[in-house]
Amino acid sequence: MFDPCEKARIFGLPPGADFAKALVHGLLDRTQGMPPENVARVEVFVNTRRMQRRVRDLFDSGPALLLPRLRLVTDLGQDAAMADLPPAVPPLRRRLELSQLVAQLLKQQPDLAPRSAVFDLADSLAALMDEMQGEGVSPEKIAELDVTDQSGHWERALKFVSLIQRFFQDEFEKAPDSEARQRMVIERLVSRWADSPPDHPVIVAGSTGSRGATHLLMQAVARLPQGALVLPGFDFDMPASVWTSLDNALTTEDHPQYRFAKLMNSLDLGPGDVLKWSDTPVPSPPRNRLVSLALRPAPVTDQWMTEGRTLTDVGKSTESISLIEAPSSRLEAVAIALRLRKAAEDGETAALISPDRQLTRQVTAALDQWRIEPDDSAGRPLHLSAPGRFLRHVSNLFGQKLTSESLLTLLKHPLSYTGAENRGLHLLWTRELELSLRRYGPPFPTPADLTGWAELRADDGRLDWTKWLGEMLGGLEQVSERPLSDHLRHHLQIAEQLAAGPVVEGAGTLWDKPAGKAALAAVQELEREASAGGILSPADYNALFLAILKRVEVRDPSRPHSNIMIWGTLEARVQGADLVILGGLNDGVWPEQPAPDPWLNRKMRQDAGLLLPERRIGLSAHDFQQAIAAKEVWLTRAIRDAEAETVPSRWVNRLVNLLNGLTEQGGKEAYSDMEQRGQFWLDMAEALSTPKVSVPAENRPSPYPPTNQRPRKLSVTRIKTLIRDPYAVYAQYVLRLKPLDPIKQTPDAPLRGTVLHKVMEQFLSKSASTREELLHIADQVLLEDAPWPAARRIWWAKLARVADWFIAGEQARRAISTPIKTELLGSVSLAEQGFTLTAKADRFDRAADGSVYIIDYKTGAPPSAEEQTYFDKQLLLEAAMVERGGFSEIGSAHVAGATYIGLGSSPKEVHAPLDDPGLDQVWQEFDALIRAYSGPKQGYTSRRAMAKMRFGGDFDHLARFGEWDETQEPAPKEMP
Repeated sequence: MFDPCEKARIFGLPPGADFAKALVHGLLDRTQGMPPENVARVEVFVNTRRMQRRVRDLFDSGPALLLPRLRLVTDLGQDAAMADLPPAVPPLRRRLELSQLVAQLLKQQPDLAPRSAVFDLADSLAALMDEMQGEGVSPEKIAELDVTDQSGHWERALKFVSLIQRFFQDEFEKAPDSEARQRMVIERLVSRWADSPPDHPVIVAGSTGSRGATHLLMQAVARLPQGALVLPGFDFDMPASVWTSLDNALTTEDHPQYRFAKLMNSLDLGPGDVLKWSDTPVPSPPRNRLVSLALRPAPVTDQWMTEGRTLTDVGKSTESISLIEAPSSRLEAVAIALRLRKAAEDGETAALISPDRQLTRQVTAALDQWRIEPDDSAGRPLHLSAPGRFLRHVSNLFGQKLTSESLLTLLKHPLSYTGAENRGLHLLWTRELELSLRRYGPPFPTPADLTGWAELRADDGRLDWTKWLGEMLGGLEQVSERPLSDHLRHHLQIAEQLAAGPVVEGAGTLWDKPAGKAALAAVQELEREASAGGILSPADYNALFLAILKRVEVRDPSRPHSNIMIWGTLEARVQGADLVILGGLNDGVWPEQPAPDPWLNRKMRQDAGLLLPERRIGLSAHDFQQAIAAKEVWLTRAIRDAEAETVPSRWVNRLVNLLNGLTEQGGKEAYSDMEQRGQFWLDMAEALSTPKVSVPAENRPSPYPPTNQRPRKLSVTRIKTLIRDPYAVYAQYVLRLKPLDPIKQTPDAPLRGTVLHKVMEQFLSKSASTREELLHIADQVLLEDAPWPAARRIWWAKLARVADWFIAGEQARRAISTPIKTELLGSVSLAEQGFTLTAKADRFDRAADGSVYIIDYKTGAPPSAEEQTYFDKQLLLEAAMVERGGFSEIGSAHVAGATYIGLGSSPKEVHAPLDDPGLDQVWQEFDALIRAYSGPKQGYTSRRAMAKMRFGGDFDHLARFGEWDETQEPAPKEMP
């Protein structure tokens, strides 16, 4: 197949070539005329299963013939000659073993890292160990590094790195990791080939040799009598002098061709020794030359001035490139979606290539408006899928009190109760239980609370349903440390029971569909390796389980478009398309910033012989150089993200700077044309995204219902609402609407007010008078009515901070009056209007002369005297009610004072302005207000006089606030 030669044999394919198609074309040319059985003996090693599938599909689409042996590099360990090597330890088992070691270290020295980081640290250590094994670096070499000029961080990192030393000892050769076994396989194969090389062709295609073990294999294959390498995206336009400069990893490893230069150096070859594998033409040779020059290493970018003069076809090289610099990522996504839509209409194959998953999700969402579903190769993280979320909800119950929010989240999940036939009843009971929990609580329902709720209702099976829930979910807060296998067994038992339903075998539809099958595979793997997990707390188990789900991606497109694809950079290496869109070209996104290495810095990595962080940048640069050489290319970026202005990708920056410097060759005009082509689509995206200016369907509402439907009774606290936002009174009392209580009951301000009022009520009823008595009562009330430990401590501390101030004020109040009633109900009727005003007063004190003092407690800031005069008339109206005998237990009496006692962070007393304007005038104004709203044409205006414009009301959405504002005049409208 290959002519004999003394040098190692390397071929290459230039950027822009469809690598898989060109590989097959070259194989067919070289095997033409060979006996079929000899063709079948040709071994071709590729680096990904995607490449393997595509090459096989290309062979299948051609004439009938015996195929070469298409193998993965990782298949080498499956040969019969390697059968005596021990099998590799599953990666999950090794990570679980490392997590135990990390947990023990953190238990001894908790200041090293938080406990929640155990599995992440173990995962990072496992990655470091894999790299050391793949590159042939021993722990001793790490320990011998000169760190005299390093910070104290190295001493802490060394404590973690020393944990992996045991896995390099001889005893672990019987249970090697996958990377260690792969290197053992390759080293044995290389040794055997040195003595007895294979008599058939062996080809390694598509690999860059960036990892140590693969690099070793490629060297051996290139030296075989019938061995060859086929390199992807080899830059045949780069001068030999530039290839020679790629000799320092610290300064040039981020170059797209660095790995090839390193490979050639190890084989004593130069760039002239790399031959073209196929004569397949590339889409634009001039563009390849331009990009090659733009991506020159930084030390030799002065060649732009010398070689740039030789570029005589700059306009031709960029005629199929469009540049989009969008104001925002949203407009970037819309512009991309518009171009993909046109490609779908024209029958073109188009691919969006980007490592930015947020951008690809935005593009997918934008395409959905035209019912186009792209074929997204990345899929979706398992932990965000329906089974992943369901399993996470269940695991979060361990070690925690069951909340109404977590209970309803599980019951309403689409995977719950899917094995039983009567799921409709399950949903009905869940809805009724939700309404009860929202309105009445408790925030932490127990099995007894659930059965108690069911016993008060119809005997339609819900009692058995709540008993089933109680038996399954009760007592989970008592789960503590236990073996990983016990956690997992209990976890899956609850999940499958909840998914199936009572008296039903199986797990419902939990393990169905691609996401369910992926979840089942993940938990089954964890079951197999659980013995290595040790003892875990519920929090540790939750962190571990989430980390495992995050490692799995699920592809589940229902109807993907055959020509519209979204690829990651890995998929783009083996695929081809008519249109390639390189999206998210901002620094920090593409290329992605190297992740911080918690163990070794760049210098230490180089001294140890490990890979540098720039390796990933170099691989991304290589992907970019190949992708930009496609037939038609879009380069897109957003000028701003959600936080700040962005920086263009270094590759785009280089290309733009080079074009702007090629003034005599038409570079500026070429760049301007790229921008104009992109601006056309960007203008279209802005037009599509800009809402049309339209007149709202409704103006500022001010409905007036029939007088017989208007409220005939209001409390004094609702009079403020009637003044400030009459529409809220209309919605609540005429339309009979009520805001739905939140599912998650939280220690909010209304509840704090209720608790504080109860504390004050008991303080007075027990005739207490000291700080100690007040705080003791607060302890008891908080324990009973506030089941949130943190909130109890905070509320108690706030009360304790103002306790001395309150006791001092209470002594002054009791010196002039005596508390007589608390939480007293009263009412006064306006006979002429047929209206009743009600009140529930916090506290009444009586003075020796028979006059009355009214006191109201506030946890927030009390209303000022001016606010009370015009808007917040609660105390003024209560005082007027007392003088009119509205509180039967008090009788008609003179009100000597009415006071708000503010017990917030800035405690203060605010007295109601009883004498200005006077209680008689207050009552007259109230009578006039009710008389006005009894008029047939008086409308209930929305947001009539809000205290703060930014404050929202419960019924603003119903009033369509936002389509109008407070500057518009209300539009009265008669309601039936």
